[in-house]
Amino acid sequence: MAAELVEAKNMVMSFHVSDLQMLLGYVSLSKSGLKPELMAQALQLVQFDCSPEVFKKIKALNETRFAKKGPEAVASAPGNLPVQIMSKSEVCLNSRDLHPGVKFVQVVLRICYTDISSPQEDQYPPNIAVKVNHNYCSVPGYYPSNKPGVKPKRPCRPINLTNLMYLSSVSNRVTVTWQLWQELLSRPVPLKHPELCKTLVKEKLRLDPDSEIATTGVRVSLIYPLVKMCLTVPCRAETCAPLQCFDAVFYLQMNEKKPTWMCPVCDKAAQYDQRIIDGLLSKILTECKDSDEIEFLVDGSWRPIKPGPDVVDLTLDSSSSSSSSSKEEERPPQKRLCYEKELLSAC
Repeated sequence: MAAELVEAKNMVMSFHVSDLQMLLGYVSLSKSGLKPELMAQALQLVQFDCSPEVFKKIKALNETRFAKKGPEAVASAPGNLPVQIMSKSEVCLNSRDLHPGVKFVQVVLRICYTDISSPQEDQYPPNIAVKVNHNYCSVPGYYPSNKPGVKPKRPCRPINLTNLMYLSSVSNRVTVTWQLWQELLSRPVPLKHPELCKTLVKEKLRLDPDSEIATTGVRVSLIYPLVKMCLTVPCRAETCAPLQCFDAVFYLQMNEKKPTWMCPVCDKAAQYDQRIIDGLLSKILTECKDSDEIEFLVDGSWRPIKPGPDVVDLTLDSSSSSSSSSKEEERPPQKRLCYEKELLSAC
């Protein structure tokens, strides 16, 4: 019974719209809709209610599709040719057809749910790579987006593997690989020793006799500016000149969707294989938890930069009070009113 179900599914999946409508009409089901909807109904019928009558109907429809036509007229070849010309019927008999009458087979790779009750959409994992018999297959890439803050979209559709398949008895090998940022982060990354990082700081702040400006210190933020969160794994590329580091976790998450591998600090190429973990800054993160910024000094040491007290601007109040007092000082004194003295007669 299981073999008949598999055979029935294979035959139904090769049906056209007219065949699907005839099959659904045979069991009094709705024949309206697009081909994916009709295909889903037919496959559901085969899976849950494949009676012997339904199986015979499917087989009859399949045989009708590949019914042999009348004999075709074959041109007679001259008998004096040194080569043997095979007729069309002989060529068809010698061909390796998977199903009678099927001349072409297309092999596609779908990455979706296996639920056949409804049409499923393909969804690619990040950084997917498909390899068929030692040859990489082309996979649709991302569509670039010019709008800021909009994630690039990727058209996910079935991947055609037909051109890379071996049409012989040799087995074909299909390999699908993808990488997530957790797997990349779990790989060993070279940790630069704190003393080497300290030497690098000294070289950056070394006094240049040809320069008139001397740098006594450089500030480094402990907050990743893109997400406004504290650094967890301070990282930078070996080719990066600034001492400022970026967070390795968020860096891999950004390149998971759109792999650009550009340094978010200096905007230069920072490949995955070139990244290193700053041992000195990792040590500072464990010791300095009250500050969001530090300053490296000339001797390679560092000091935390704590935010100063809040300054209240009293300029407006003082100016208003001073202006009011100055107006009072400039105002002339009031004159005294003089009243005439009158003698009142006694009654």
